[in-house]
Amino acid sequence: MKSFLPKALFFSWFLVSGALSPVAAEYVLTLWDVPLTIGAAMVSIYGNMRYSDMEKPDDADVKPKSELLPWDRPVAGRYEEWPDKWSDWAAPIAVAPLALAGYSWYSGGTASVFWGHTLMYAQALAIQSGLNLATRSLKIWPRPYMYAEEGEGREAAEKAEGEAYGSFFSGHSSAAFTAAVFTASYFSEMYPSSPYRSVVWASSLSLAGFVGALRIAAGKHYPSDVVVGALVGTGVSLLVLESHRESAKNVSLWVGPGNFGAVFSF
Repeated sequence: MKSFLPKALFFSWFLVSGALSPVAAEYVLTLWDVPLTIGAAMVSIYGNMRYSDMEKPDDADVKPKSELLPWDRPVAGRYEEWPDKWSDWAAPIAVAPLALAGYSWYSGGTASVFWGHTLMYAQALAIQSGLNLATRSLKIWPRPYMYAEEGEGREAAEKAEGEAYGSFFSGHSSAAFTAAVFTASYFSEMYPSSPYRSVVWASSLSLAGFVGALRIAAGKHYPSDVVVGALVGTGVSLLVLESHRESAKNVSLWVGPGNFGAVFSF
C-alpha cells in the first residue's frame, strides 16, 4: 500500500497535465545562490543541533495547561495513534514539486530549469526545517498528549523524550505547505494558460491542510502550531521563489544561523 500510493498519486496528477507543453520559467539563479544555499544549510544544521540537544525540563518549567492559548486548551490531553501514522504516510507530498519539474523536463523542458527549481526547493526546505527545529528547541509548550492523564496518551507521555516539550510550531505543516506552494507556483509558472491552475492550487493547499488537521487529531500539535507552521512554510516558499524571479530585481534575501529575512526595495 505504501509503495503503491506515491505512484498512484504521481500518475493521476500528471494525467491532467500530460497534454500540455511547458514554457520557460521566469525563475533564475545567480551567484548569490551560493551564499544563500550555504546559509540555508547552516540554518538547517543549526536547527538540527538545537533539536538533538533537547532534554526533559524540570516539572516546574513546564507550562501548565491553564496557560495555553484559549483555543488550544481543548486539544490538551488528546492522543490518537492512527492520525499520527496517516500524517507520516502523507510524506510523498514532499516530492510533488520535484516530480512536476521532472515531468516538465521529460516533456520538453530544459535541464537547467529542473535543476534550478530543485535547488530553490532545497533552499526552502532547509530554511523552514531549520527555523522549525530551532523554534521547537525553545520548548514554548509541550505537545498536547503530554497533558494526558490516562490511557495510551499517558503511556506515550511517560516515554516521551525532550523533543515532546517543544510543540510549537508544527514541522509537518511547515513542510507540507512549503511543498504545496512550490508545486502550485511551479505549475502556474510552467503552464500559465492551463485551466487547471486553480485546481492544482486548491488540491495542493487542501492536502497540506489535511496534514495539519491530522497532527491536531493525533494530539501532536495544537491549532496554533499548525497555523503558524502553515504560514512559515508558505512564507518561506514565496520569499525564495520571488527572490529568484527574473522580473523581481528588487528583492534580496538572507539566511544565517538563527535568522532569516528579506529586503524589498521600491
